[in-house]
Amino acid sequence: MVRKKYSRNKKALKNKNLIIGYTTGVYDLFHIGHLNLLKNAKAMCDKLIVGVSVDELVIYKNKKPIIPFHERIEIVRHCKYVDIAIPQYSTDKYKEIQKIKANYLFVGDDWYKDKKWKLMELKLKKINCKVMYFPYTKGTSSTLINNILIKNRK
Repeated sequence: MVRKKYSRNKKALKNKNLIIGYTTGVYDLFHIGHLNLLKNAKAMCDKLIVGVSVDELVIYKNKKPIIPFHERIEIVRHCKYVDIAIPQYSTDKYKEIQKIKANYLFVGDDWYKDKKWKLMELKLKKINCKVMYFPYTKGTSSTLINNILIKNRK
């Protein structure tokens, strides 16, 4: 079901003059930080494509999403700033960016000084994609919200 929707939406990307943005995330326990990222990203592009991590990808980090993938992707898909939501099966953003021909990759600024991301910037520059860092929303995260819920349940 999700793959069919992605195939149909690829046709919407045919216009070569569009500025295409891409971002990814788990989007578990959707909160204001998620909304801020999507809103800021959409302001910088014509088409915003959002990769939503499948449950199996999240589990590799020894985490388990609270909201199942099929619900998370629908929540993201129906956000007014998102043009296309696709499943994210791999942490290899480079391959997906090549496939969708994104001009921008949007990430939180908590990755700004990370050596891995500096290398990613150089790699993406070769295919005309720029990494844009947005301010991380301090004081809120899905992990923090989940920890508060666990504490309140006890």
